[in-house]
Amino acid sequence: MQWILGLALAAAVFVILKQWGALSAEKKKAATWKVVLVIGGALLVFMVLTGRVHVLTAAVAAVIPLLRKLPALLKFAPAINRFMGSKQQGEGQAQANRQYGPGTDLTGQMSEREACDILGVKAGCTEEEIVMAHRRLMQKLHPDRGGNDYLAAKLNEAKQILLGKRSA
Repeated sequence: MQWILGLALAAAVFVILKQWGALSAEKKKAATWKVVLVIGGALLVFMVLTGRVHVLTAAVAAVIPLLRKLPALLKFAPAINRFMGSKQQGEGQAQANRQYGPGTDLTGQMSEREACDILGVKAGCTEEEIVMAHRRLMQKLHPDRGGNDYLAAKLNEAKQILLGKRSA
């Protein structure tokens, strides 16, 4: 009986791999999702039939606390990208000029161009436009209204840089 099941499984794998090779890239992507869903469903049915669903629920319960910390960890993503991207210090500024354009500072200080991009204003805007753009965005992104500290700090820094350049 085991030989028959083994031969049937080998034949099924052979047929699936032969059809897989004939698919285009877009169809392979769609087929991959279908295969993942079918295998996941079959695994779930197997676990239900054998009484091992408690393993699955324990795995889900273990992941839930990690999902709550995910937004807090994502605020470090720009710093990690900057750290990983600037391995060679001498090439760092040249790379920034090529990648982000002139005026980009890799020392962590926000440039005037970045501040304008964050607030959504033009480089030669008035002080009133800066204040209004900051107020409008802060109403949406303030931590008390569902935003986060990182975005609010970036908005405040952009406002401070643009207003500081106006008064200087």
